[in-house]
Amino acid sequence: MASSATNDAEVECERATLAKSLAPEEVRAGDWVAILYEICEFPLLIWEYDVAQAEREELVRIAITPYRDCEPLEVKAVCLPFVLVKPRKGKLRQLDIRRNRLARLDPSFAEVWTIEKKRRKKK
Repeated sequence: MASSATNDAEVECERATLAKSLAPEEVRAGDWVAILYEICEFPLLIWEYDVAQAEREELVRIAITPYRDCEPLEVKAVCLPFVLVKPRKGKLRQLDIRRNRLARLDPSFAEVWTIEKKRRKKK
């Protein structure tokens, strides 16, 4: 006979979903997305590197995980490489998906995230 703790864990696993990393052409209006990482570019000159062998215009690209909450964003419009997104409560903003890697979220996850954020603010 299985314990209720085991059954609760199994139910939670069944509810779990995965965020799907999106290629730029897969982003659609109405999707709920989050930023997986941002791409930053730095000139090669700032690195300890034998610069004489490299081109001066060469850039180093680094993927950085956002420090702020990965807030769910609703895609309002797409005109590649630009995407207009809006959090459930907040202002419309533009993302350049050449510099941001997006993941599609399950809509129920976005809804729960928003409800929990409201509860935290009220306390």
